[in-house]
Formats: sequence, structure tokens, C-alpha cells
Amino acid sequence: MHRVAAQRLELLRTRTSEKWTAYPPDVLPMFVAESDFPLAEPVASALHRAIERSDTGYIGDDHGATGRAFAAFADRRWGWRVDPSGVRTTTDVSVVIVEALRALIAPGDGVVITPPVYPPFFDLIPEAGGRVVEAPLAPTRGGHELDLEAIDRALTDGARAVLLCNPHNPLGLVHSRDALAGLSEVVDRHGAVVVSDEIHAPLTHTDASFTPYLTVSDAAARHAIAAHSASKAFNLAGLKCAMFVTASARMTEVVRRLPAEVEERTSIFGRIATSAALERGDAWLDGVIASIEDNRRLLALLLEERMPAVRHREPKASYLAWLDMREAGWGDDPATVALERARVAVSSGPAFGREGAGFVRLNIGCSPEVLTEAIDRLARVAPEAPRA
Repeated sequence: MHRVAAQRLELLRTRTSEKWTAYPPDVLPMFVAESDFPLAEPVASALHRAIERSDTGYIGDDHGATGRAFAAFADRRWGWRVDPSGVRTTTDVSVVIVEALRALIAPGDGVVITPPVYPPFFDLIPEAGGRVVEAPLAPTRGGHELDLEAIDRALTDGARAVLLCNPHNPLGLVHSRDALAGLSEVVDRHGAVVVSDEIHAPLTHTDASFTPYLTVSDAAARHAIAAHSASKAFNLAGLKCAMFVTASARMTEVVRRLPAEVEERTSIFGRIATSAALERGDAWLDGVIASIEDNRRLLALLLEERMPAVRHREPKASYLAWLDMREAGWGDDPATVALERARVAVSSGPAFGREGAGFVRLNIGCSPEVLTEAIDRLARVAPEAPRA
């Protein structure tokens, strides 16, 4: 497998994105979900060609090309047969979530989330007019899983929707088909709906299998809308293109009735880059996943050798690691200590919900050298608390 190497630190520091401008240059930025890999060549070439022809206007009708590109990608990667007519673009996955929920719920309806979970979920639901209802993930001997009983209770108590994170950020948890099928049964029994954020799906590792929520049952296809994008896997967040994906006449009609501006705000560069990534980016993506899996193994070794009180389970998707620092004496928000004392910026665990107290999220989508330096810095500044 040909690995894709992360860019050199001196080149990365010339980027103007949030990751590289939020902190002074003495800080290693390991927080926001932006990777350090170079742009995939098919994407770069497509964007260069667009610049050469001055193709920088408003988006026009692509006659279903983006939908066909996604459908072919989904079939190759996951064996998922998507009807291209059920794909519609917008700016980003957050907009997919807000607009889908706004169309599916009434003002004040409860929307279930499963913390610890992507922090914007707590804000996107009120933006859509809903009310956050928490049903935390259930700990298991092997990690975590959806707490279907808690979700059932929340829906019994009046919640009308579930905002699913699949794969689950920040744990890198790839939900099993059985768990998702169980969720679809619970939701269907209550006549509720699901919006499934599947942005990390293309970054599922080789020792896991991603299951699109819309495929787990006929009920799921009827009551759900999925949010997809090439942005996380191909590092295209700034280009602004994501997709509503539907698998039933009911949900396709829900998306069709959204205001035209929802789609027209898609970036033309984002759509060009997305199509190129989905059509011709498989080899690059496989190389990136191989590099992430190398770093996943490296992180486990570094923690075992240098910070043995820090616990974590290797993620099965994406390039984000969820570190349990509760036994290391770093307090409820270890990210503050990491930044102030080690000059390493990581994501604050409590931002992911109450269950995140004592945790941090670490971005391992970087070079082995940067990852090693980050763990070295953390290990040097914080003596670990003794085990009980």
C-alpha cells in the first residue's frame, strides 16, 4: 500500500486555515479536524483547470453529475446502491443537519443526541428550532455503543428525532449494522425521524466496516436523511460542498421542497473538488487511511511507553483519537493544561458533553514526527497521578 505522507511542518505553517492560525507558532495544533496531508492530485488538477478557465461563478445545473459521482463512490466503497436523484448539494454538513431538521420537526421538538459527541450538535439543534435531549453512549467491555433503551425512553417522553453520528466523533466508533438496525426499529416504533451525519464514513479503517444508516432497513430508508461530504476525507472543508442523501420518496420530497438557495449556496469549487475526489480519489484515500492506521498504532505505543496512565481505544474511523486522562491528574479539562504547559492544542473533552470531563480529542492526521513530538511534550510537563 502506497502511503500518503503528511506535509512538512514548515510548509503547513504557511497555511491560512484555522488549524494553523488559531495559535502562536510555538504551539503544535492537534485540535480541529483538518489533516496535514497534501491535496489529492485529481482534486488539485480539477481546481487548477477551473482557475485556468476562470470558472468562478455561481453554480449551475450539473445535470446530476455530483449525485452520480457519489453513487458510484458509495457503491465501490460500501456496496451501497444510491439513486443519484436522491442526492442534493449544499454548503456543508452542518447546513444539511439544520435544514433537514428544520423540515422534519416542529419548533420545540426534542432531538436526541448521543454524547460525548461532536460539539456543534448542541448548537445546530436549537438553530433548527429543536431542543437537545441527551442519551449518552453506553460503555461496554469493548468500548461504547448506542444506548437504545435510553433513546427509546427519550422518544417515549416526546422527542421526535435522533441526530446520529455515524461513524461517531470523537470516539472513532463505527456503529454495527445490528446497532443501527435496532435504532431504526426504535425510531420507527415512535414515528420519529433520523438525520445521520456520515461525514467521517470515507475514512473508515481497514479493520472496520461502515454501514450507511439508510441501508439497515426499509424503515430507516423511509424516516432518515443522511449527510455526506468529501470534505473530511479529502480535506476540503473550506471549499463548501456537502450532500443530502435520501433513499425514499418521502425524504426525497422533503429535500426537494427546501428553498432553492439551500442548494445554490454550494460553492462551485466545492462541487468541482467533490466530484473529482469521489470519481478519481480512491488510491489517494487508501494511502491516507494507511498512514492514519500507522499513526494509530504509533500513538498506542507512545502512550504505553511515555504516558501509561492515559487510556484510549484505537479509533476505527477518521484521524481523531479520544484520550482518557482522568487517571493522569490533569483535571476536568486537560486541554487547558496541554496548551498552557506543553504548547499542544487539543480539543477540550467537556465540549463534547458532560461525559467528556477528563478527556481530550487528539488529531493524528499528521506526520509521525509531529505526533511523536506532541506526546513527548505532553509526557514531559505532566507527572502522572499514581494508580489507585
